[in-house]
Amino acid sequence: MLSRVNAVAVVLAVLAACALTWQVQAWRHGREMALRESEYDRERLQLAQGAAAQLQEEQQRRLALEQRVQSADQLHSRELSDAQQTQARLRDRLATADLRLSVLLASDADSTTVPAAAGAGGVVHDPPRARLDPAHARRIVAITGDGDEGLIALRACQAYVRALAF
Repeated sequence: MLSRVNAVAVVLAVLAACALTWQVQAWRHGREMALRESEYDRERLQLAQGAAAQLQEEQQRRLALEQRVQSADQLHSRELSDAQQTQARLRDRLATADLRLSVLLASDADSTTVPAAAGAGGVVHDPPRARLDPAHARRIVAITGDGDEGLIALRACQAYVRALAF
Protein backbone atom coordinates (compact mmCIF):
# COMPACT_ATOMS: atom_id res chain seq x y z
CA MET A 1 0.00 0.00 0.00
CA LEU A 2 2.83 2.30 0.69
CA SER A 3 4.13 1.78 -2.74
CA ARG A 4 0.71 2.54 -4.10
CA VAL A 5 0.56 5.74 -2.09
CA ASN A 6 4.06 6.57 -3.26
CA ALA A 7 3.06 5.83 -6.83
CA VAL A 8 -0.05 8.00 -6.54
CA ALA A 9 2.05 10.74 -4.90
CA VAL A 10 4.61 10.53 -7.70
CA VAL A 11 1.85 10.63 -10.34
CA LEU A 12 0.25 13.60 -8.59
CA ALA A 13 3.64 15.33 -8.36
CA VAL A 14 4.29 14.65 -12.05
CA LEU A 15 0.79 15.95 -12.93
CA ALA A 16 1.33 19.03 -10.75
CA ALA A 17 4.74 19.62 -12.38
CA CYS A 18 3.17 19.23 -15.83
CA ALA A 19 0.35 21.60 -14.96
CA LEU A 20 2.81 24.12 -13.50
CA THR A 21 5.06 23.84 -16.55
CA TRP A 22 2.02 24.23 -18.78
CA GLN A 23 0.95 27.36 -16.92
CA VAL A 24 4.47 28.87 -17.01
CA GLN A 25 4.64 28.23 -20.78
CA ALA A 26 1.24 29.87 -21.24
CA TRP A 27 2.43 32.93 -19.30
CA ARG A 28 5.63 33.15 -21.37
CA HIS A 29 3.73 32.70 -24.61
CA GLY A 30 1.19 35.37 -23.55
CA ARG A 31 4.00 37.78 -22.70
CA GLU A 32 5.70 37.17 -26.08
CA MET A 33 2.39 37.71 -27.87
CA ALA A 34 1.84 40.95 -25.94
CA LEU A 35 5.36 42.15 -26.89
CA ARG A 36 4.79 41.29 -30.55
CA GLU A 37 1.42 42.99 -30.50
CA SER A 38 2.85 46.15 -28.96
CA GLU A 39 5.65 46.18 -31.58
CA TYR A 40 3.06 45.72 -34.32
CA ASP A 41 0.96 48.54 -32.87
CA ARG A 42 4.03 50.77 -32.68
CA GLU A 43 4.91 50.02 -36.33
CA ARG A 44 1.33 50.73 -37.44
CA LEU A 45 1.38 54.00 -35.50
CA GLN A 46 4.65 55.04 -37.17
CA LEU A 47 3.25 54.18 -40.60
CA ALA A 48 0.06 56.11 -39.88
CA GLN A 49 2.06 59.13 -38.69
CA GLY A 50 4.24 58.97 -41.82
CA ALA A 51 1.17 58.76 -44.05
CA ALA A 52 -0.45 61.68 -42.20
CA ALA A 53 2.71 63.78 -42.59
CA GLN A 54 2.89 62.95 -46.28
CA LEU A 55 -0.79 63.80 -46.72
CA GLN A 56 -0.33 67.13 -44.95
CA GLU A 57 2.68 67.92 -47.15
CA GLU A 58 0.68 67.10 -50.28
CA GLN A 59 -2.19 69.28 -49.06
CA GLN A 60 0.21 72.17 -48.50
CA ARG A 61 1.63 71.72 -52.00
CA ARG A 62 -1.87 71.66 -53.46
CA LEU A 63 -2.85 74.79 -51.53
CA ALA A 64 0.29 76.58 -52.76
CA LEU A 65 -0.48 75.50 -56.32
CA GLU A 66 -4.08 76.69 -56.02
CA GLN A 67 -2.87 80.06 -54.74
CA ARG A 68 -0.39 80.40 -57.63
CA VAL A 69 -3.06 79.47 -60.16
CA GLN A 70 -5.55 81.86 -58.57
CA SER A 71 -3.08 84.76 -58.62
CA ALA A 72 -2.20 83.97 -62.26
CA ASP A 73 -5.92 83.88 -63.07
CA GLN A 74 -6.45 87.24 -61.39
CA LEU A 75 -3.52 88.69 -63.33
CA HIS A 76 -4.96 87.28 -66.57
CA SER A 77 -8.39 88.70 -65.81
CA ARG A 78 -6.91 92.12 -65.01
CA GLU A 79 -4.80 92.13 -68.20
CA LEU A 80 -7.80 91.08 -70.27
CA SER A 81 -10.01 93.73 -68.69
CA ASP A 82 -7.37 96.41 -69.26
CA ALA A 83 -6.96 95.38 -72.91
CA GLN A 84 -10.73 95.41 -73.44
CA GLN A 85 -11.03 98.86 -71.85
CA THR A 86 -8.19 100.19 -74.01
CA GLN A 87 -9.86 98.77 -77.10
CA ALA A 88 -13.23 100.25 -76.10
CA ARG A 89 -11.65 103.69 -75.56
CA LEU A 90 -9.94 103.44 -78.94
CA ARG A 91 -13.23 102.45 -80.62
CA ASP A 92 -14.98 105.38 -78.92
CA ARG A 93 -12.32 107.82 -80.05
CA LEU A 94 -12.58 106.50 -83.60
CA ALA A 95 -16.38 106.76 -83.51
CA THR A 96 -16.32 110.38 -82.36
CA ALA A 97 -13.66 111.28 -84.95
CA ASP A 98 -11.42 112.31 -82.08
CA LEU A 99 -8.86 109.95 -83.54
CA ARG A 100 -8.23 108.99 -87.12
CA LEU A 101 -6.04 106.12 -88.22
CA SER A 102 -3.65 106.71 -91.08
CA VAL A 103 -1.02 104.77 -92.98
CA LEU A 104 2.26 105.86 -94.51
CA LEU A 105 2.19 106.20 -98.25
CA ALA A 106 4.94 104.60 -100.27
CA SER A 107 7.40 107.17 -101.54
CA ASP A 108 10.63 107.23 -103.44
CA ALA A 109 13.73 106.19 -101.59
CA ASP A 110 15.55 109.25 -102.89
CA SER A 111 13.14 111.77 -101.41
CA THR A 112 15.28 112.74 -98.47
CA THR A 113 15.13 116.40 -99.28
CA VAL A 114 13.04 118.76 -97.25
CA PRO A 115 10.38 120.62 -99.26
CA ALA A 116 11.19 124.24 -99.81
CA ALA A 117 7.90 125.55 -98.55
CA ALA A 118 5.65 124.12 -95.94
CA GLY A 119 2.15 123.30 -97.08
CA ALA A 120 -0.97 124.87 -95.68
CA GLY A 121 -1.46 121.83 -93.41
CA GLY A 122 1.48 122.61 -91.14
CA VAL A 123 5.20 122.77 -90.81
CA VAL A 124 5.83 119.10 -90.10
CA HIS A 125 8.07 117.37 -92.63
CA ASP A 126 6.77 113.84 -92.07
CA PRO A 127 6.30 111.41 -94.92
CA PRO A 128 2.89 111.62 -96.58
CA ARG A 129 0.04 109.69 -94.94
CA ALA A 130 -3.41 108.60 -96.00
CA ARG A 131 -6.29 108.53 -93.52
CA LEU A 132 -8.28 105.33 -93.29
CA ASP A 133 -12.01 105.10 -93.60
CA PRO A 134 -13.57 104.85 -90.06
CA ALA A 135 -15.18 101.48 -90.89
CA HIS A 136 -11.79 100.05 -91.89
CA ALA A 137 -10.22 101.55 -88.78
CA ARG A 138 -12.86 99.86 -86.58
CA ARG A 139 -12.14 96.51 -88.25
CA ILE A 140 -8.41 96.96 -87.70
CA VAL A 141 -8.97 97.84 -84.05
CA ALA A 142 -11.22 94.77 -83.64
CA ILE A 143 -8.57 92.51 -85.22
CA THR A 144 -5.80 93.89 -83.02
CA GLY A 145 -8.08 93.58 -79.98
CA ASP A 146 -8.71 89.91 -80.78
CA GLY A 147 -4.97 89.42 -81.19
CA ASP A 148 -4.29 91.09 -77.84
CA GLU A 149 -6.87 88.87 -76.14
CA GLY A 150 -5.32 85.81 -77.77
CA LEU A 151 -1.85 86.76 -76.55
CA ILE A 152 -3.16 87.37 -73.04
CA ALA A 153 -4.90 83.98 -73.06
CA LEU A 154 -1.70 82.32 -74.32
CA ARG A 155 0.33 83.91 -71.50
CA ALA A 156 -2.30 82.73 -69.00
CA CYS A 157 -2.09 79.16 -70.33
CA GLN A 158 1.70 79.24 -70.19
CA ALA A 159 1.62 80.53 -66.61
CA TYR A 160 -0.82 77.75 -65.67
CA VAL A 161 1.42 75.07 -67.19
CA ARG A 162 4.46 76.56 -65.44
CA ALA A 163 2.58 76.54 -62.14
CA LEU A 164 1.67 72.87 -62.58
CA ALA A 165 5.23 71.94 -63.52
CA PHE A 166 6.66 73.79 -60.52
